[in-house]
Amino acid sequence: MDEGEGVDWATTEMPELDITHRKSISLDKRQITAIISSIISVLLLLSSGYILYNWYQNYDGSNNANLPPPDEYITWQSDFRAMTGIDGVSATGSGVGICVVDTGIDLSHQDFGGRQLSGWKDFIQDQETPYDDQGHGTAMSGLIWADGWMKGVSPNADLYVAKAMNSQGEGVDETIAAAVDWCVDSGVDIISMSLGGAGGFNFILSSTDELENSVNNALSQGVFVVAAAGNDGENDDGDVASPGSVEDVICVGGIDRTGTIWAGSSSGDNNGEFFPNPMLPRSNPDMKPEVTAPGKDVPVLIPPSQQTKEPSRYGPYAHASGTSAATAWVAGGIALLLEEKPELSHNGSSGGSGAISDVKQWLSDSATGQEGHDDHYGYGVFNVEALISSANS
Repeated sequence: MDEGEGVDWATTEMPELDITHRKSISLDKRQITAIISSIISVLLLLSSGYILYNWYQNYDGSNNANLPPPDEYITWQSDFRAMTGIDGVSATGSGVGICVVDTGIDLSHQDFGGRQLSGWKDFIQDQETPYDDQGHGTAMSGLIWADGWMKGVSPNADLYVAKAMNSQGEGVDETIAAAVDWCVDSGVDIISMSLGGAGGFNFILSSTDELENSVNNALSQGVFVVAAAGNDGENDDGDVASPGSVEDVICVGGIDRTGTIWAGSSSGDNNGEFFPNPMLPRSNPDMKPEVTAPGKDVPVLIPPSQQTKEPSRYGPYAHASGTSAATAWVAGGIALLLEEKPELSHNGSSGGSGAISDVKQWLSDSATGQEGHDDHYGYGVFNVEALISSANS
């Protein structure tokens, strides 16, 4: 029989044995004991193997919440950190407030180290205790704030979380707009929005989109807003998602560890259009997207509360692709800049909308791997070490 060939024992005819001339066999006590011991040893080995096999097959959140990530995740994280200049910066985000608008956060993850948020608001169920019933928000917050096996970009930042999307990862403009307003009222310096959708009709001073109006209000007060370009690159609708499309928002596309654009990263339409949404051509440094950052196979945190729904052999970790991850990465990077240059924050001596314009110019000057602007790559790959250098020059 060839190796691996299956046998249907229900239909296979077994050969008949001639037992008319079988020789009787007698065993002494020692032989019987040895045989029984051998049988018991084999059964124990089989039992142990079965238990190990079932443990591996059922490797879920009930028994692996404290496992470290696999070695390749540590390597991938290091590659992305080197690419974006984080390892060349001593800042950790200390004293900078970042607000993540998403599905919430599960603070029980080991890489949050038992720390508490600086602010929390639940716009979905109005619960006082932070939670995440979808997982996306924990993953994004981890890219900014983790300080365990996985290292966030700005682990010492003051983190605020506004839960504005439900357990399906869905939200509506007015709810997300209210979350943005809460972030601004909380006094944060940066709002990270790993989300996007269709924009409204834009007029001279306002938009029909409630979220875009809240974002513009945040920008007018000197609060940096970082948003995702979108994930429709393989079926592109022609422009980046809103609110990333808003002029002064820092819009972020995704790349892999080699600096190549992730196939799903949305491209910008920088030529202007008359219909369906009138828009003037964009100019530097506001062409979309502005920069790219880690967006393919990015190691992220998985909420322990979600692991029983989606068993993982990697413990409370996974890897994700999308411009959501790239957005959180850049938001954390802007926090490093603001720690180094606190005068640029919304309440700093040089803060305000002018500071946002300056930072966007430095972003375009310091991004790597690109000459000029490209509708997919933006001005290049985000590099925080080069950004701080540009700001200091």
